Parts: sequence; structure tokens; C-alpha cells
Amino acid sequence: MTEQKTIHTVCMPHTVSSLVADFQELGVKEGMTIIVHTSLSSLGWVCGGAEAVIQALMEAVGEEGTLVMPAQSAGNSDPSEWMAPPVPESWWPIIREHMPAYSRETTATRGMGAIAELFRQFPGVVRSEHPMYSFTAWGKEKEYVTENQQLQAGFGEKSPLEKIYELDGKILLIGVGHDSNTSLHLSEHAKKDHVQVTKSAAIMEEGKRVWKTYREIDYDSDCFEKIGYEFERTESYQKMKIGSAVCKLFRQRELVDFGREWYAKR
Repeated sequence: MTEQKTIHTVCMPHTVSSLVADFQELGVKEGMTIIVHTSLSSLGWVCGGAEAVIQALMEAVGEEGTLVMPAQSAGNSDPSEWMAPPVPESWWPIIREHMPAYSRETTATRGMGAIAELFRQFPGVVRSEHPMYSFTAWGKEKEYVTENQQLQAGFGEKSPLEKIYELDGKILLIGVGHDSNTSLHLSEHAKKDHVQVTKSAAIMEEGKRVWKTYREIDYDSDCFEKIGYEFERTESYQKMKIGSAVCKLFRQRELVDFGREWYAKR
């Protein structure tokens, strides 16, 4: 959608203060730990764009709260697995040899949207170490949420998702569906028969750039919309429209447990 068309979709522009009021009406409170998935364009015209949305979220949870966003960098992976788009096989060894090592400071997100990409660059935001499945966090529990993420369980044990679960945090979806709801990857670990796959990424190890190969479960978000739909039919959550964006606030622990039961039955 062009900016001109976006202007005509709203009566008044969103501002930091109006967004804070909207988030509070939805149920966001000071002191909460929240993982946020966002679509900036879905909100309509925002005065200040992604920066304003981030500032509003920070103000809504306050310094005693914790704000988390996914910072996935799927480009730092084995090129033989790339599908969007694939690259010629003759390129694979070149990419494996020359892909820059993952850096918490400089590695850009991929497919996370403008808000998540800007958030990782905000003052006071820290990032976890996983080369593909990193998360960024700001606020009281930011160090706890992002520390000790395991290479072999990016969305599992000791991951930021499990830390949010332990903190009884919330999930906030702003204009996106459950296909973007990363927390359901934590539920996948309840599958009866895990499919382990080989993955690779460029990382720094003992001060040197290496192409690291490791084993991890084959994460798959194809079922997430179905799980989310079934959860919303039977469980309570908060929902309202902010601009053109349908926004939903869930208790992460309830949704993850629902997802675990869903996978365990199949």
C-alpha cells in the first residue's frame, strides 16, 4: 500500500500517545513481559512510523516491563535449503565460505518487518546469540530473556521463548496472524516424533569465523494458523482494532500449553 493510500484509510494519524492509550485499552500494562509481532502497514498512517510504535510499546510496559521481538536472520543458513528465493547450486560453496559470521550488533533481520528491524538497533536493546533464531529485548528482564540460547534448540529449552513462558509473559499480535506467532515453535517440542535435521550457519567461534553445522528439530509453522484458530474458538484473550490492524493479546503460557496438547494428540 502506498503512503497516499494509507493516509486515506484513517481519520486521524496515530501518534505515540494515541498508541499508548490504544495498547493500554487492549490490556497492555506496566510491568508486563510481552513478545510482539507486528505489521507497521496494518496500523495505517503513524506519525513517526516504526520508531513511534516502538516508543509507544516501551512506554506502555514501562521500565519494569520487558519488551521482546523476534530478530530472525534466516539468510545465515545453508543455501541448499533456500526457497525464497533459491540460488544456483554452483553458488553454495561460495556462500558457505564467505557468509559473514552472525553478529548481534550488525546482522540484519530477514522477513521480520520494519518495527522489529528498527527495534534491534534501539538504545538499551540486547540480542541473543543464535545465528538464525535470535531475539531482541528491552526492559527489566532483557538479559535473562536473551542469555544462554542454545544453538541446537533455538526455540526450545533455555530459549527466549521458554524464558517468556517462565515469566508468564504475553503475546501481542499487531496486524498479523498466528503464522507469525513464534511462541508456537516452543509448542512443537511436544511432538511425539521429532524430525531432526542438519543446519548450518556462519558464526564466530574462539575468535574465528567458522561455518558451523549442527542438529536441530525441523521447525514448521504450517499448522500455526489452525492451532491459533482453535485456541481462539475455545479460550479467552483480548482483541481490538487499532487503525486498520486487528490486534490480539494472549497469555503466552496458555497458548503454548494449548499448542503442546494439540501436537501431542497428533
